[in-house]
Order: sequence, then C-alpha cells, then structure tokens
Amino acid sequence: MDAADLGLPVDVPSTALFTDQYELTMLQAALRAGTAGRRSVFEVFTRRLPEGRRYGVVAGTGRVLDAVENFRFDPALLGFLRERGIVDEATLRWLAGYRFRGDVWGYPEGEVYFPGSPVMRVEGTFAECVLLETVVLSVLNHDSAIAAAASRMSAAAGGRGLIEMGARRTHELAAVAAARAAYVGGFDSTSDLAAGFRYGIPTVGTSAHAFTLLHDTERGAFRAQVDSLGRGTTLLVDTYDVAEAVRTAVDIAGPELGAVRIDSGDLLLVAHRVRRQLDELGAVNTRIVVTSDLDEYAIASLAAAPVDAYGVGTQLVTGSGHPTCSMVYKLVARARSTDPGAPLEPVAKRSRGGKTSVGGRKWAARRPDEQGVAEAEVVGTGAVPDGLADRQLLVQLVKGGEVVAREPLDSARERHLAVRGGLPLSATQLSRGEPVLPTEYL
Repeated sequence: MDAADLGLPVDVPSTALFTDQYELTMLQAALRAGTAGRRSVFEVFTRRLPEGRRYGVVAGTGRVLDAVENFRFDPALLGFLRERGIVDEATLRWLAGYRFRGDVWGYPEGEVYFPGSPVMRVEGTFAECVLLETVVLSVLNHDSAIAAAASRMSAAAGGRGLIEMGARRTHELAAVAAARAAYVGGFDSTSDLAAGFRYGIPTVGTSAHAFTLLHDTERGAFRAQVDSLGRGTTLLVDTYDVAEAVRTAVDIAGPELGAVRIDSGDLLLVAHRVRRQLDELGAVNTRIVVTSDLDEYAIASLAAAPVDAYGVGTQLVTGSGHPTCSMVYKLVARARSTDPGAPLEPVAKRSRGGKTSVGGRKWAARRPDEQGVAEAEVVGTGAVPDGLADRQLLVQLVKGGEVVAREPLDSARERHLAVRGGLPLSATQLSRGEPVLPTEYL
C-alpha cells in the first residue's frame, strides 16, 4: 500500500508509522500515568564504532528533518491503529493533533563522530520525543553506515572519481538514501535517477553488456552508442576480447572517445594494458573506469593503476560489511513533573549487561593539538571550558518544532571532506584499529 492508497499526498507521505509499536504503547501508558508531559531530553549516540573503523560519519540529518516535519497521523493512519486495537481512543485523540514542537540539536551532516558522541539531541515532552525514536534511528543508522563506507572509499581513491551504482543491490527506496549518503561521504555521482531527481546528485550511465550482446557485432553496438550519445561516451570493452574492443572503440569514436569501462578480470593488469593501448592509438585523454565488486581495499590496491574512476555497488550500499552504526536513542534527562519550569534531572541505564549510558544533557567539542589537528572528542554535561567554547559541535536543527538548519547537500559533502582532513593521518588507514580520537568525558 503506497501513500496514495492511504489518502496521503504522494509527494509528502507521512512518516508516522515508520515506528515500532511500543513507542505508541509507551505513549498510552504515560498519558494515563500523567507523565507524558514531562520535559525530556533524548540523545542519539553509539557505544562503539564498527570493528576496525577509525571514525564514523554523520549522514541522513536532512532526511531526519523531513521525517520530523512529516510525522503526523492522518485519518487513514488513525483508522489503522483503531482497527488493530493498538492504542485506546484517548491516545488516538492525542495523536490526531500531534506535531513535534520541541527542539533538535545535532552534529551537522558530514561531521565525523566517535563512541559516545551525542550526534543528535531531541528535547520536548516525553510524549512528543519518544515517538520519533525509531524513525530517527532508522535514518541515521542506515545513512551514516553508507557514508562511513563511502568516506573510506573516497580516501582510498585519492581524488579519483567515484560513481555510486548500487541501486540493484538493495531495496529501491534504500538505494535512493544510499546514493545521498554516498555523496555526503565523498562520491561524485550516482547511477540512480531517483536520487538525482530527489537530491540533485549528478547522474551518469551509458550501457551494459546486454547492449553489446543485442547487436550482431561489437562494432555495431559501439557505432550505435557513439551515434546516439556522442564521442564523449563511455564504451564497455570487456564483453568479448578487451584489446580488440579498445581498437574498435577508438576506430569508431576516434581519440575523442570519452572513456572505456572495464568490468571484469584482473583490473590492475588489464587497466595497465588498456592505458598503454589507448595511448598508442592516440586516445591519450580517454579515461578508464573500472567496476566489478569493488570495496575500499580493492580501490586501494588499484592506486598504482592508470584508473580515472571507480564504480562501486554492493559493498557501498551494504556499508562495506557494516550496514548499521548501532546508534541508540536514549532518555538522558527528564523533569520530575509536568511543570514547564521543573528542572531537568539526569537519568541513565545502570544495568550490568554492558548497555549502560551516561546521564545528563550533553555538549560536545573537538580539541585540537598545537598543529590544529584534532586530538580528542570531549563530551560534558556541565559548563563548557573556555578553550572549547568556540569548538562546540552541536548546532540547532529544529526550534519550537520549526526546522532552522536546512542546507544544500553539497554543503554536507564539503564539510565532511574538510573535517576528515583535520583528523590525524591514521584516520584514513584501512588497517583495523581503534577510533582515531579518544572520547573524554567532563
């Protein structure tokens, strides 16, 4: 059932059911107990980075803001909840008027984070904040995982082009979000047109092996593509014999041929052979694009190859082995009563199972060393030390229910590349290791 079937605007679907049932049952119980209106602070953080990762990347912030704005219960959704008996009539009446009217602070999109970093803080009544838990985590866990993988691949590529092409390897809606997150993490373009349409990401694509196989000869396929798309197109040269295909490609397109793509074989060896052949044929400006199940390690192994761009699919959209960041959304402070002036009190989980949390409304700052390179992530609940006051990381995203910090996607992408450049050099090493910055609590 899609948005139109639910009677919702197709272009702005409600996000209210992108949640777990227990968010609504907690709401019902809190309403009955008279505690739903207590002022509360929830924070998003992760207790640890995926094994071997040196830093995380905040991505999906813009999508979270959209989700918060569109989190509302239309008649069709309320009817579904009523029919299933999920909550009582009093709760349904409360949900009918739901709009988030609190505040949201967070690390700006593209920032890096470490264990314990309060990457997002949601403030308001318990009732209005608790409902957002699942959708916030769903977006941030997915997008930040993709962006972290993309960042590692971007660092390994060393300035060479990166094309996101994983749409056929994941859910169709996840593919759009993945392309967006990959762009934040340093990719240059995507093959997914929905991502291009929705987020303005540059799109690329020419042909697959099927197009070559459709024609009676490879020459015929190349001729058809060049006639249609021009000499600057990219010709796929590994359907049959690579050397023969390169000769044919240059013969048809001339030295103005834009690029050739290699999708199989020993990419290091084949890339060197193709580069030499292109140069001998006078196509010295023709670029070489390689694809074929690449990840950051494969990209790094091709650093010495004459490759101009990489196309990455499966490993990117699955987070290169880590499809989630294990972020959590925890209550860290709440008032003793529903009085708006009641002071906040820290709360935290203290069980011995390892899933503990640190109570209190937190700030975060990144301390540099004498050379201006980041040396520690500092998180605190009290006054911010003078030396860190101008280095705080959280910015206000939502104020009184109104989004106040929307920005172009390119801004998040540029921010990430700049922030990554300010980390210690070991941050971009692909060898397994601990987080490149320690987290210090004050």
